[in-house]
Amino acid sequence: MEGLRSPGVTNTAVYVSQCVDEIKQELKSTNDKTKAQALSKLVYLKLVGIDIRWASFNIIEVMSMPQFRYKRVGYLAAEQVFDKNTDVILLCSNLLKKQLGSKDPYEVGLALSCLSNIVTPDLARDLLQDITKLMSNNRIPYVRQKATLIMYKLFLAYPEGLRLSFEELTKRLTEKNTGVRGAAVNVICELSAKNPRNYLALAPQLFDLLINATNNWMLIKVM
Repeated sequence: MEGLRSPGVTNTAVYVSQCVDEIKQELKSTNDKTKAQALSKLVYLKLVGIDIRWASFNIIEVMSMPQFRYKRVGYLAAEQVFDKNTDVILLCSNLLKKQLGSKDPYEVGLALSCLSNIVTPDLARDLLQDITKLMSNNRIPYVRQKATLIMYKLFLAYPEGLRLSFEELTKRLTEKNTGVRGAAVNVICELSAKNPRNYLALAPQLFDLLINATNNWMLIKVM
């Protein structure tokens, strides 16, 4: 991989083909470190324009690894590769559900970040309840903030979810934590830009934030 941009490489296509063959062998390894490193190489190739969709199942395998440093590579690859036409994306539902239930806030954050980039109507429907619980019940502001922000992406993919979780979303406007409150303001303002009439009832709460909030970004957003 180091030689991809080397002046000595005269035929890039041949060199990349050789690299991919080596990576395919490494992906067959039973060693988690070797497999994760191989996937890291594929992510690099994706960033320089090489199609790596053939490795979708390998991405799922790395996402399932127990060590955070390895699974993070898998989630990064999923964000880069998966789209609504990816067959194996259906396998992510239970994997993400398990990750969202982790006691480690960084594992939860990893799953939320990935989901925001690969969400489909099916994933949004299956995971809406789990994320709503994180948004309202999790004791860690970092998790509540990320769970609140991702609601916008879920609503775009699964509009019915807005009705099911709107009450919990609006409760975040009264959060003590500024980050969580700002996340709720961001989601509601983006939604109201699409259909303002549905959010007129929130005008008093938003006006209260406008008067009392000290966060400049939030004030600008409300304005």
